[in-house]
Amino acid sequence: MRTDKAALRAAALHYDTAMRDLLDIRPEVAEALSAKRPVVALESTLIAHGLPYPRNLETARRVESVVREAGAVPATVGVAGGRLCVGLNAQEIERFARGRDTAKASGRDLAAAIAGGGDAATTVAATLVAAHLAGIRVFATGGIGGVHRGRGSHLDVSADLAELARRPVALVSAGAKAILDLAGTLEVLETQGVPVIGYGTNEFPAFYCRQSGLPLDVQVDRPEAAARLIQAHWTLGLGGLLIANPPPGAAALDPVEVEALVGRALDDVRSARVGGKRLTPFLLDRVNELSGGRTLEANVALIEANAALGAELAAAVLALDRG
Repeated sequence: MRTDKAALRAAALHYDTAMRDLLDIRPEVAEALSAKRPVVALESTLIAHGLPYPRNLETARRVESVVREAGAVPATVGVAGGRLCVGLNAQEIERFARGRDTAKASGRDLAAAIAGGGDAATTVAATLVAAHLAGIRVFATGGIGGVHRGRGSHLDVSADLAELARRPVALVSAGAKAILDLAGTLEVLETQGVPVIGYGTNEFPAFYCRQSGLPLDVQVDRPEAAARLIQAHWTLGLGGLLIANPPPGAAALDPVEVEALVGRALDDVRSARVGGKRLTPFLLDRVNELSGGRTLEANVALIEANAALGAELAAAVLALDRG
């Protein structure tokens, strides 16, 4: 028995050492987690691939400030110098914002990105992995990936959905990106066992738009109510939850107009024969061009709103933990 316990301790020590070689939780984040202060994870694909320079850098800085103003610590995630970093520093964020060739890493790409020793911006899926490993329970983003349109002829489903199902993290987003098949995305989330909770709404937000025509079964209106639901879900040993937060009213766009813009962008995709990791950035860029920049403004506004709500939720979950 003593030998078995010694072997288990040795295995655990080896795992911890190996994990420290791969996962770099930066001091401010580590101290906040140790002191049981609220922490909010943030993704870096938004910085490297989601917005144009210098708006991406301005937004990354502003979102971190929003989290701090709401009383939490921001933890922007990315692979920097071959390590999965939780809490990128200002120089790294600027490098990601300026870099034109920064890799894009989903969960399946993390090992290759780390082994390659370079930089990689993390998607929602990869950021969920890092948040869970670090012990961060709330993550705020703009919109999640999901089921791409045209599922009758092919199946293109973002890894964000499966990763959210397996990681006990509460993810705040303005629904799923408007370029996607939103009804199909909700179906996959249901199949994966991921609750979709409307925050102040009983309708699934459509990223730039407050309405999608898709009803939700559960609505909460205060961070404390959301925290109680989140805690009950995790007490049952279940995985992630999606907290669907509509974009601010002043920034939201008309659903009919956005649908027309997406249709035109999809026509351009077929002409350009774009696919794989380039598909979502191409579509978002094209929709922004067609809208005269208004979708970019809506995107920035909803990201900031989600960051603020993420900080409130992180504090509410910790308050429940303290009893």
